[in-house]
Order: sequence, then C-alpha cells, then structure tokens
Amino acid sequence: MSTQELRWFKSSCSSSNGNDCIEVAPTALTIHVRDSKQASGPRLALTPEAWTAFIASSASLERRPSR
Repeated sequence: MSTQELRWFKSSCSSSNGNDCIEVAPTALTIHVRDSKQASGPRLALTPEAWTAFIASSASLERRPSR
C-alpha cells in the first residue's frame, strides 16, 4: 500500500484549537503518523509494538505532575 492510499484520521487526543493535531493511518504491519497541518510533510512509520510503547510513554508523561 502506498502512502497515498492510506486512510488518515485525526487523533482523538489532538487539541480542539487545531494547533496540536496528529493524524494516524494504521495498517496491519505499520502505524503511520503525520502532522495534520503538514500532510505532505514528514511522516513516521512505526511497528505496532513501537506505537504501543509510544502511546504508553505519552500517557505516563501526561500523568506526571508539572514542575
């Protein structure tokens, strides 16, 4: 599947003001990630395991008290 055929959707965790939005396009083997404001810009392609680790790490950072 080429990256042009991917079905992108905006993350439910993206901010409502539209400034901090990511889009993801999952496939069976890869999770593709991009900045919604720069759809033709750089993209990441992660294995499902790496995506799971990224989400878990992000969630743990969210729960940390701010300094």
